[in-house]
Amino acid sequence: MNILDLIKSIAEGTAIAGFFKGDGWMRLVMILIGLVFLYLAVKKDFEPYLLVPIAFGIILVNLLPDIYVTYGENGEIVSRGLLGYLHIGVECELYPCLIFLGIGATTDFGPLIANKKTMLLGAAAQVGIFVAFFGALLLGMNYFDAASIGIIGGADGPTAILVSNKMNAAKMLAESTGGNPPSADLRAGIALAAYSYMSLVPVIFPPIIRLFTTKKERMIHMEQLREVSKVEKILFPIVVTVSVCVIVPSATPLIGCLMLGNLIKESGVVPNLVKTCANALLYICTVLLGISVGATAIGTTFLTWGTIKVFILGISAFVIAAISGLLFGKLMCLFTHGKINPMIGAAGVSAVPMAARVVQKEGQREDPSNFLLMHAMGPNVAGVIGSAIAAGILMSLFL
Repeated sequence: MNILDLIKSIAEGTAIAGFFKGDGWMRLVMILIGLVFLYLAVKKDFEPYLLVPIAFGIILVNLLPDIYVTYGENGEIVSRGLLGYLHIGVECELYPCLIFLGIGATTDFGPLIANKKTMLLGAAAQVGIFVAFFGALLLGMNYFDAASIGIIGGADGPTAILVSNKMNAAKMLAESTGGNPPSADLRAGIALAAYSYMSLVPVIFPPIIRLFTTKKERMIHMEQLREVSKVEKILFPIVVTVSVCVIVPSATPLIGCLMLGNLIKESGVVPNLVKTCANALLYICTVLLGISVGATAIGTTFLTWGTIKVFILGISAFVIAAISGLLFGKLMCLFTHGKINPMIGAAGVSAVPMAARVVQKEGQREDPSNFLLMHAMGPNVAGVIGSAIAAGILMSLFL
């Protein structure tokens, strides 16, 4: 072997060579997208806990696709790389449920218990899920994909992943038994859209809030919430678990883990478990889930018309959810004679606590003495429960 052949052999063994073959440009595009996500996370501080691992997963898998999985001629998985093995936690729905356990251990349901009316705002914000669902059906998508896309409107990444996994499995079974050719797997686009829009709440929500509320409404001060007893806080997760899981059994994994985490917190007798669930477990699962989600965004399968439709319908669901919450907030403001600031309705999506923080920021933008954070946390945590219930309804209908 001469020196030119040696150089050629070395060059062909690098990842650079792959970018000049066939669909290599798609991988380059995805690497650029990953770098943009890193910029938003590091420079703009847009939910770095989510975007940093997602962005790095996108970069890694497009540098070396084999680090995720290697597919055979018929689309079957032949072997798994590091990220492929980590992704098993997504496939078996382990990470979403464990993250809900951690979220429960960090969530205070006190504002919701103190002002139960705000639960209606959390319910109103779920309208976006069903609008996107019917919109996807009108675009010719099947029920399984439509349900998976609709759940993006709940602004809850773990819920979107769990629903899309179950729906994709049901779709594949239906297609194989019906003799139909397999349709596109949209799970990567759904997961990335859900987490991307969650991270962009500080960008998306402020103009919507200002458009649908008046300056006078945004300046409304709300009465201080009553103090919630420890008994109420302990009973709440138990009552919610029994009520929701009896009525919507499909929501049991998510609601059960969420309420278990909260019960651990409110019981006050297991501080080490609270510390573990709220810190180590939550952040470990967030890193693993984030890099696993990013690993599914391979250029060849991600840059398709199907994925574009997912992002368009996803942002539509997200925006409609915020608008629905705001409009219902305006209605509650009217019926309570100005005692409820309608802005807290935007927090009805379950992007906890980002949506509530945006409401607080918008309130103080108009009046620095206005403190709405705890009031916004009521519909915000109600949105977490609401999106899980909506997911359970969709799964009970089509699974």
